[in-house]
Amino acid sequence: MEVVKLKYGEKIVELTIEGAKSIQYLHGKDIEEIKDLRSVFLNEIEKKCVESEPLKKIIAKNDLVTIVVSDLTRFWMRQDLVCDLLVAYLHEEMQIPYDNIVILVALGTHRDMTEEELEKVASPAAYSKVKVLNHNAMAENLKYVGTTSRGTEVIVNPLVVDRKVIIVGGTVHHVMAGFGGGRKSILPGISSKKTINQNHINSLDPDEAMSNPLIGMGKLKDNPVHEDMTEGAALVNPVFGINIVANPNAKPCRIVCGHWLKAWETSTTIVNDYFGVPIEKKADIVIASCGGYPKDINLYQGVKTLFNAAEAIKEGGTMILLAECREGGGAPDFFDWINSVKTQSLDADLRARFTIAGYIFYAACEAINKCEKVFMLSSIPSETVKDMNLLSFSDLNSLLNQVDFTGKDVHIMPYGGSTVPLEKK
Repeated sequence: MEVVKLKYGEKIVELTIEGAKSIQYLHGKDIEEIKDLRSVFLNEIEKKCVESEPLKKIIAKNDLVTIVVSDLTRFWMRQDLVCDLLVAYLHEEMQIPYDNIVILVALGTHRDMTEEELEKVASPAAYSKVKVLNHNAMAENLKYVGTTSRGTEVIVNPLVVDRKVIIVGGTVHHVMAGFGGGRKSILPGISSKKTINQNHINSLDPDEAMSNPLIGMGKLKDNPVHEDMTEGAALVNPVFGINIVANPNAKPCRIVCGHWLKAWETSTTIVNDYFGVPIEKKADIVIASCGGYPKDINLYQGVKTLFNAAEAIKEGGTMILLAECREGGGAPDFFDWINSVKTQSLDADLRARFTIAGYIFYAACEAINKCEKVFMLSSIPSETVKDMNLLSFSDLNSLLNQVDFTGKDVHIMPYGGSTVPLEKK
């Protein structure tokens, strides 16, 4: 018998496993958190810039500066700590007036942040000194800056046009783009809904009713979503990038600064090294926690863990997903796509009226259908997700009564969203 403690929302839950043949924990390598963040930050922006001049040589004191940061769903990367240091540096060391600096939250198509949330993601100190604004993907004043080779019309927030743009974000594995962060701060981060959809439809296979096999966690080579994002970001051409690598406990462990693309690419190798987990074989049962709030704030975010867990499970195996989802599906239209499941027209409907939430829903259904059963501990009612073949329980004991561990190989993923299983060939 083994008692397993995992994060769920803002709580810890305990699961008892009896009779299993084997139990293996999947987690990344230990990565030491930064003890003196300010000193590391200064060193990275002044002395260790990747293929870039130091920040103070790129921006003049009279320049208008836009700092692009991620929203609350990425808060665990603790960009607020870096944003605090960055605003102070721009003003105190570079003499840039606070009125010349704006922090723009890269919402993509996510919901607006409240004023309290804006203060949180930017840091209270930065929020008190400079404007902190939500991006609006449907705003009428967005500006066209060019078209990519794949035909994506890049239409962006005016605050990244004719200004010095610094992108600040966390680098993580990503199901469509290979890795999050970097160029994603521009596309989808501060782009129009039209631009975002034109880019993301590359997630679908051009010929078959399935996801494009060129996309996926950690995949960059020939990934059409990533390559199109990179072209789109190049049209904005940020002057500097600050990339954070955080551990599962939300502690910044690396900061990689410099050229907006090259520094980010360097950070992806660090992420893959620490959070890509080789496994000898796939398991009969996988138990995966998103890592608690805010990683399981909604199912739109929680499916990252679903995708990773599906890579660790045998065909026809069983998954137990811990995702509180206090904000339900997350994206407004996420659960609307269940109607297309009922009519068996999901692929056709998504191609006809593509949305990001629709694709995340589509990919979630693909991952679920790899398994015999997927049980989810969640506040989402079972009736809401039953047509996705997702079995939701609000009570852990009731869920566990449905699972027989006897003689089974079990993998446990305490931080499923940041753990990418890599089966050894």
